[in-house]
Amino acid sequence: MFFYMRPIRRLCLEKILPPWLLHSRTLSGAEAVNALRPFYFAVHPDFFGQHPREREVNENSLKKLSAYLENLQKPGFKSLKPTQLTFYVRETEQTSSDGHESLNALGFRAVTLTLHSRDLLSTVLDILNSCSLSTEHIPSSSANVASQPPNGGRRTFDRPIKWNKTYYSFTGFKDPEEELEKAQRMETSLMSWLDSNEKSAIKKLNSSLPLREELDRLKNQLSRQLLLSDIRWQRSWGIAHRCGQLHSLGRLAQQNLQVLQNVKGCTVIFTDRSGMSALGHIMLGTMDVHHQWTKLFERLPSYFALQRKLVLLEDRISYLLGGIQVVYVEELQPALTLEEYYSLLDSFYNRLLKSRLPFHPRSLRGLQMVLDSDRYSPSLHELGYFSIPTLCDPVSLPWFIFTKAAQARENMKRKDELKVIENELIHSSIKKFSLKKLYKEPSVSSAQMIDCCERLLEQSLPCLEGMHVCVSHFYSVLQDGDLCIPWNWKS
Repeated sequence: MFFYMRPIRRLCLEKILPPWLLHSRTLSGAEAVNALRPFYFAVHPDFFGQHPREREVNENSLKKLSAYLENLQKPGFKSLKPTQLTFYVRETEQTSSDGHESLNALGFRAVTLTLHSRDLLSTVLDILNSCSLSTEHIPSSSANVASQPPNGGRRTFDRPIKWNKTYYSFTGFKDPEEELEKAQRMETSLMSWLDSNEKSAIKKLNSSLPLREELDRLKNQLSRQLLLSDIRWQRSWGIAHRCGQLHSLGRLAQQNLQVLQNVKGCTVIFTDRSGMSALGHIMLGTMDVHHQWTKLFERLPSYFALQRKLVLLEDRISYLLGGIQVVYVEELQPALTLEEYYSLLDSFYNRLLKSRLPFHPRSLRGLQMVLDSDRYSPSLHELGYFSIPTLCDPVSLPWFIFTKAAQARENMKRKDELKVIENELIHSSIKKFSLKKLYKEPSVSSAQMIDCCERLLEQSLPCLEGMHVCVSHFYSVLQDGDLCIPWNWKS
């Protein structure tokens, strides 16, 4: 009897709903990509090069969004768990004219949205509307539910349809509101996620093992040949990509070893642009060719000279501010080149010279400060660093620094203590679970890592043996088999 209900359901819907509404919610994968172009332009990580934390958040959220859209297009899918994403959205022509949320001083804002739609069109519209982006470019044949029906009919709906509960009972479809509430009540547990993804991670890890060995070999070989202090990567590229970059540097060394004589003792970082970083590391742009790298290596003597001038400038600023040490912290500051950082220091130093600040030459020794070009008032970071804006009024600095000096020393002491505890817990976790590697993303603090490891050590997780585990803000299996788990995972 109930076998015949399936065609009846479709027949009932065709009678209840107008034809234009039944076909209005279809969108192909290619159309979805085109429709989301303004969104990708507003959140693309490449536009956040000077803001590493925001860039990392957008990279992670785009990965999750890509997986969500891919699953929506799989044939026969029934429902997807609601997924919460956070993006930092740049100010563009659309967001500046249509946006309702205020942008911060950096020109972008944080947007959090929850995906729980059953089709591509609704998902695309939710994303664009959440980011205050126009939907007018979406093809009229795929317009949203509130669009005009054909034959000059009147617009019927001003918002998405909210069906009566009996509709879901009759059709067998899942109520999206109930699914969303259920997902919020029942978050993914660590054990259930590991059970579901263990096989996939092991397969990817085993496939990447030869490349991992090749990466270690190339890195050690180049470090010895060029007498490098270290080789790093600014972004989380895959193992194959990293091997390709090292092969490229190796070929340059074979063709023109003489030009690489000046790199002795330096750290090489593969990143998005070539130059020298604020910390004096050699940056090799991954999109540049050998000719551009060669020109960089030839200019190293002039970079080293500028670096010596920079150190002297830091010392002069330190003297004027009572002996407080001027430092550059990659995790807290934008990614600057040596020239950009020197210009920032020079501008700040000239402002200080115009004011006679009442600092004793050694009264603030042991404290540290970073320069901030994006703020207008000084602040004290939880790690103990004074964040001093380059454009702040120098006259207001003494009072702020004097009143916060004791707290800054406590924060610095606490930072060092947490780092020791963190390293001990990482070592204990690696030993207990026989991990190959345990590491964290830069955006995860020491306190968060400690909390994560302490709770991990209370568990029995034999499935982690031999794995690479990254503590992050979300669950994911990376392309080379690394397991990403959120630091605040649920048991």
